[in-house]
Order: sequence, then C-alpha cells, then structure tokens
Amino acid sequence: MPIAYAGEPGAFAEDAVLAAFGDVERVSLGGFREVFEVVTASDAGAGVVPIENVINGTVRENYDLLLEHELVIRAEVVVPVALCLAALPGQRLDDIERVYSHIQALGQAEAFLRRRQWQLLTTYNTAGAGKAIADRGERGAAAVLSPRAAGLFGLEILADGIGDLPGNRTRFLVLARPETGSLALRPTGTRHRTTLVVAVRNEPGTLLAVLRVIAAHRLNMHKLESRPSRERAWEYVFWIDLDGDTADPAMVTALQELAEVTTMRRVLGSYPAAPEG
Repeated sequence: MPIAYAGEPGAFAEDAVLAAFGDVERVSLGGFREVFEVVTASDAGAGVVPIENVINGTVRENYDLLLEHELVIRAEVVVPVALCLAALPGQRLDDIERVYSHIQALGQAEAFLRRRQWQLLTTYNTAGAGKAIADRGERGAAAVLSPRAAGLFGLEILADGIGDLPGNRTRFLVLARPETGSLALRPTGTRHRTTLVVAVRNEPGTLLAVLRVIAAHRLNMHKLESRPSRERAWEYVFWIDLDGDTADPAMVTALQELAEVTTMRRVLGSYPAAPEG
C-alpha cells in the first residue's frame, strides 16, 4: 500500500517519505487529518507527518491527532528545510508583488522577505503555493518553497537559500496501525526513543511525581510538552519523549511506576531515533 503525506508533490513531507522509505508508491493528501484517516482505514500502509521544526517548534495539530487516533509511531526522520523564492520563467525580483507560501515557511524566511514591500499570502503548503502559481500562470507572484518543488512545477529560482537559519530542519514521524507488520524503512540510527502521553490530577506535585519516576530510573527526557486535555477546561496532558527502548529494563519499570502516579498513560511508540545534528 502507498505511504501517505500531506501536501503536493515536492513538499517537505514528500522529502520525508523519500528519506524514510526511498522512492516508494506514495499518495499526497490535503491535510494532516486526512493522513491519519487513510492510515486508520487501511487505505495506506503508513503515514508521514511533521511534528517539530527547529524554528517554529511543535506542530500542535499532530499531537492532538495522535491522541485522537489509535496509531503508533514506527520511526522518525529529520529533513533539512532549504527555501528559495521562485516564479514563472522570465520573471525578475522587481516584477514580484505577491509572495505565497505556508505561514511557517514565510516566518522562516522573514528576514529576506522584509527587504521588499511584498504582499505575503498564506497557503496550506509550500509546494502547493508553487503549483498554484504555475497552474494559474500568475505573473507578479512568487512562492517560497524548496528548490526541488520549484523544479517540479517549472518555476525559475529568483533567490536561493533565503531561510533565516542555515540549519533549519523538521522532524517527521512515521505512523502505522498497531497490527501492521515491519515496514520497509531505510536504516537509521541505533538509538531508540519512546514517546508517551500522560495525564495527572490537577493538584500540587503530581507532575513532579512523574518526573521523579523518570529521574529515578536515569532515563533522559528528550522533550516535555503540555497540551489541553480537551476533556476539561484548563486541564492538560503531557507529551514526553524519553531516550530508550520499551524493552529496556529501566524503561519497563519506569512505565509500570508511571501508571501508578498518573490518571492516564499511553505509549505512542518506541522507535529508532533519527541521528542528531
């Protein structure tokens, strides 16, 4: 079955699919929820969604969708985010009046875009911005997207390397149904990461009890983030990334003890961590 991702061909999400699986059959969808739905419905073998960018931080919608659906994380992949400004052939920078892209890409190229009095317009996807310009034959318009996406839609690059941070990159998760067998993933690092979500009573010291369990078993907490629980106003769940495998004895014991100090504990996956850097 194909691998699902959100966006047009040429999107960074497709780059993540290629990095995780190679040049496999894949299907592009209109949004993140659609990716979760087709994987849940067994219409795709796996889905690839972004979860974190080094500039813009967490993709919060996908944390909520992970909690809503019964899928598991099978791998992660980190994709470099290289941005360029591209337009229809023959256009020059002085011809451009409007710039389209995803709101995060516009933010990641803010310093460059502020140099001119361009109208900045948001789209659902970076590659989709380029496709729309090409489909409409829209002159006076440019898109912020990847050089690969610009080439796919026949656009000319007016300025390359326009991102604010040279080391910009996005972390993607590979999701599958719990019963899905092994996936034909490309080899990654040897380290493992475990992602879980917990809820605690809204009382002093309850989150501290969770952190004490993790510290007592000498587990490194890679990330901690809170999200609204969606069940009660002003109550939260906590997403935790731990370095280690659920098969490790320390992790096994820690997860057992966490069940005793939380009102909800769910392991979203234990998977090979992408190489650092």
